[in-house]
Amino acid sequence: MRTEVVDAFSDDDLDRARWSPAYLPAWASRNENAARYRMTGSSLVLEIPPGHGRWCRDTHEPPLRTSTIASGDWSGPLGSDRGPQPFRTGLRVREEQPRFRGWLLDGGHLEIRCRMSLSPRSMAALWLAGWDEDPQDSGELCVVEVFGSAVDPGRSAEIGIGIKALRDPRLREDFDAPRLAIDVADWHTYRVDWDAAEARFAVDGTTVRTCADPPRYPMVVMVGVFDFPDGTDTTHTPTLEVDRISGTALA
Repeated sequence: MRTEVVDAFSDDDLDRARWSPAYLPAWASRNENAARYRMTGSSLVLEIPPGHGRWCRDTHEPPLRTSTIASGDWSGPLGSDRGPQPFRTGLRVREEQPRFRGWLLDGGHLEIRCRMSLSPRSMAALWLAGWDEDPQDSGELCVVEVFGSAVDPGRSAEIGIGIKALRDPRLREDFDAPRLAIDVADWHTYRVDWDAAEARFAVDGTTVRTCADPPRYPMVVMVGVFDFPDGTDTTHTPTLEVDRISGTALA
């Protein structure tokens, strides 16, 4: 059974029953990893201002900074290797996380209306990540992934869409980034509808890609903006402004 979820981000803060403002904190910590965000009264703005610290500074290469929120999280005990989305072998839990099931999906649809401001070294994305308690349940559905280096400002951008298999041997990698004639600094709507047979990805109501045999297990909603420090001097603050996220939820 599924229910409908709509978050228009109209409150003074994130709905903490639905969102955790941290990116994979088991491998870092909540303090190190806290998302920088603000509420405007009608939207959520995720941002990475100058001076925002690196995520997993001792273990992740290349250097990465992020402000990301997630609709679910968990981990094994401190020092164990049990946690969602490990990015390399040998990782150990640095901070044990409580089991949090704010909003999980398993088929149906997910949609975001957003706009973004990116530099050539930053990116923004909305994706669904496997709940991952069974390590094979790790596949992803990428609804939108935009790198600033692939943006022609005001004219077009490469929009990453599709299935990422990661550690799920049952999935076939089916990811592409078609160039669309849209300005990602303007408001656009990105959506996926999926069932056991296929996932259909759309931008502003037009189907862009269809992928067969998508993941079918509980998945976490993740939305964030990322910066990859490369030694260049920049004062740009990458931002992802979200007007609305809606979709189905496991009851």
